[in-house]
Amino acid sequence: MPFRKEPSHTHGSIAHSAIVLVNLGTPDAPTRSAVKRYLKQFLSDPRVVEIPRLVWSFILKLIILPFRSGASAKKYQMIWTKDGSPLKVHTQKQAQLLQAALEQRGHEGVQVRMAMRYGSPSLPEVLDQLKLDGCDRIAVLPAYPQYSGTTTASIWDAVFAHYKNVRNIPELRLVKHYHDHEGYIDALYDTVQAYWDAYGRGQKLVMSFHGVPTRTLELGDPYYCECQKTARLLAARLRLAPDEYLVTFQSRFGKAEWLQPYTAPTVAELARQGVERVDVICPGFTSDCLETLEEISMEVKHDFEAAGGKDFHYIPCLNEAPTWIVGLAEIAEQHLIGWPTMMSPSQREAERRDAEIAREHALRLGA
Repeated sequence: MPFRKEPSHTHGSIAHSAIVLVNLGTPDAPTRSAVKRYLKQFLSDPRVVEIPRLVWSFILKLIILPFRSGASAKKYQMIWTKDGSPLKVHTQKQAQLLQAALEQRGHEGVQVRMAMRYGSPSLPEVLDQLKLDGCDRIAVLPAYPQYSGTTTASIWDAVFAHYKNVRNIPELRLVKHYHDHEGYIDALYDTVQAYWDAYGRGQKLVMSFHGVPTRTLELGDPYYCECQKTARLLAARLRLAPDEYLVTFQSRFGKAEWLQPYTAPTVAELARQGVERVDVICPGFTSDCLETLEEISMEVKHDFEAAGGKDFHYIPCLNEAPTWIVGLAEIAEQHLIGWPTMMSPSQREAERRDAEIAREHALRLGA
């Protein structure tokens, strides 16, 4: 297989560093056709659905896509904003704020870009653009605090597949997880505490994480354990007793057993037990999206109230919270160590002079 054509090389150019903040993805529009395209790409990933390809292809094409696309489009329409998909809007803002935060902390010339694993802007598209922009050092930062083979590993697959046919590969750093990073836990704490200061506190705090099949845990995926550690650290920061919070899992798909307890039936059971107010936060999502704004804030709320609950509160994701941008910058900084992103004016001038000398030398050699 031939390598892709490289952009024209400019002798004496200075290499730059970049961070790519990668989220799951979203349809381009809340329409049946756009959702169908998105679901086809998402659900065709063998990291997401571990069913024999021939069997799954039949199910996906003849059952899932024809029937689920329209229903999902209606859900997206309920949460779509004038600026587009909430997940995409929040992730883009986070990338912009992260770049500004790094600049304030003395990291000059670090480009921060947003990419989607599924949908646009695609990860290969962003990686190609960074090459054109002269970035030869790239840190890939998933928007998933907890590692899972179904999410983070899928990003690595896309990165490796992209560079498989690239001749001049940049230096790469891959951020695996930050489920227990102090900056992340602090941001979650501030988000919950600020909400409670404004609206009071419920009888139970439910920490709802995205579900994955139980089989993945049995096969060695650390996701479940990392979710539990996040919950434990957040509960400790909030000084919650063990009976004051619960860890649950949402968004299960298909008939296989997924990580339990499931969010919706658990919250409904709390209502039947006499819990009048419940607060729900989704720590595994750093940006509000369909799974938080529609599934939790609408569907699970309905289940709670239908079971007799009186007061349901959804606590928003981290989004652009200042403490989260600080935490994100701290996480990014750990993976910039050793790269020349913090240089004194004299060091910058020396780098410029060295580049100019290298250019002149190359030209003398006939380059």
